[in-house]
Amino acid sequence: MNSDYKVFKFKNNTLNELNDQISVEEPLEIIIKFKDKDKWIENTISITMRTPGDDEDLVRGFLFNERVIEKVEYIEKIESSGKPTDQYGIKNKITVTINNSENIDIDKIKRNFLTNSSCGVCGKTSLDSLEIIKKDKILKSIPKITKETIMSSPDKLRQNQSEFSKTGGIHASGLFTAKGDIVAIKEDVGRHNALDKLIGHALDQKLLNTNTQFLTCSGRLNFDLVQKALMANIGVLIGVGAPTSLAIDLANRFDMTLVGFVKGDSFNIYSSSERIK
Repeated sequence: MNSDYKVFKFKNNTLNELNDQISVEEPLEIIIKFKDKDKWIENTISITMRTPGDDEDLVRGFLFNERVIEKVEYIEKIESSGKPTDQYGIKNKITVTINNSENIDIDKIKRNFLTNSSCGVCGKTSLDSLEIIKKDKILKSIPKITKETIMSSPDKLRQNQSEFSKTGGIHASGLFTAKGDIVAIKEDVGRHNALDKLIGHALDQKLLNTNTQFLTCSGRLNFDLVQKALMANIGVLIGVGAPTSLAIDLANRFDMTLVGFVKGDSFNIYSSSERIK
């Protein structure tokens, strides 16, 4: 989703007024509704800044990746609510009704998952926080990815983004087969939101096959992206930019292949190089 804004562009010593397409950023309040004994409870668990669109996929992926739910089938329904905004006519609240609430710890959820578009990992300060919910490492034997497939994936991601060419201000995450074919792509102003949308969509449509698939993301690779990929049991995560130290540490701990700085004919492998041939 984008919108026209008037801007002044300075070029060749001349200042001109023109219309520019800008990626829309709006808050989304995520509310979960669940049963505690015989009483229905509603709680806001996150406010995230996102690009409107694919909101249902976003909340599916978010709830699964943060292990608020163990399966997307636990979601009974998703409903948008709230007063539509004056400018865009969109609703910025979404309520998710959950039909299995045995493991919901609302105090822990609210403490850990208040996010925004630049930081999806607020409140998580160590690798130990992830080990509480994920014990197993990823099999090192799969998938096998060629060097050529790695180098071509960022271009394929960029060429198939619907919004980036218009605004230049949006992130994307793509799910690819080991042969380099695109399975699905999602976009958002927040890189972690783009990945939540992608994983939520893949789970809902039953597209995920971690034995033969990998992820490519625009921008840098941080702890949050690695964590979300691990929750979906993805073995290879590729990024156009640099990884952070914590992203590398987390990838190493769970035997994920982390690849960064993919540019033309070069890239860096930061962990578990066995999957690359």
